[in-house]
Amino acid sequence: MSLLTAQNVSVQYRDRVALQNIDMTIDQGEIVTVIGPNGSGKSTLLRVLIGAVEPSRGRVIRKPGLKIGYVPQRLSVDATMPLTVARFMSLPRHHDPDEVRRMLERVGIPGLENRQMSDLSGGQFQRALLARALLGNPDILVLDEPTQALDQRGIGAFYKLLEQVRAEMGCAVLLVSHDLHVVMASSDRVICLNGHVCCQGAPAVVSEAPEYRALFGDGTEGTMALYQHIHDHDHDHNGHNHRKGNEHAG
Repeated sequence: MSLLTAQNVSVQYRDRVALQNIDMTIDQGEIVTVIGPNGSGKSTLLRVLIGAVEPSRGRVIRKPGLKIGYVPQRLSVDATMPLTVARFMSLPRHHDPDEVRRMLERVGIPGLENRQMSDLSGGQFQRALLARALLGNPDILVLDEPTQALDQRGIGAFYKLLEQVRAEMGCAVLLVSHDLHVVMASSDRVICLNGHVCCQGAPAVVSEAPEYRALFGDGTEGTMALYQHIHDHDHDHNGHNHRKGNEHAG
């Protein structure tokens, strides 16, 4: 059984249709990236899948007992409010301090338990959000544009960390991103969204699709020119992979 399945999902806000007739699945252990222009419904789709928004039509089927870890698009912490990293990790549910320490080490920010959240750099803040999402040992990690505040080096490092987390913890990863070149290198499957699913499948298949090129160009310049994919696994016709190794590069 898939972790998440959307069947003919549509979302309408008054006179605006945000999503129309979405059919998709997320299977155990895969990295799936949702891309699309601004206003294409990417964040709405994530909120529907995790249960924060009810679809106007269709349904979402979640595996019984599914545990979801969520990293939001943005989170503002008032600099005047005292909130240490350790305290943040235990909101809303308390976690053992040793468990928190190990998870901070796991995501690459060891020893920051007593640092104020407002004093973290952009990269440290995103890794703290990731650590908090992983403390619940999720079956699927859902991230909404998690690298907005990072530079190119930080973006690459964060996505590499996601690959390592997937390999070690076995969780699926579903993320929304505009970082096309890095996303293409890190994904098992790409879903191109513009209110509806324009195309989806393995990165190499999507990058050649006319619907993708109509939205993002022909790949001769800009971010798509940086796309590389080391073919270390075989894809079936749905874009699912049969992994030969764990290395990807972009």
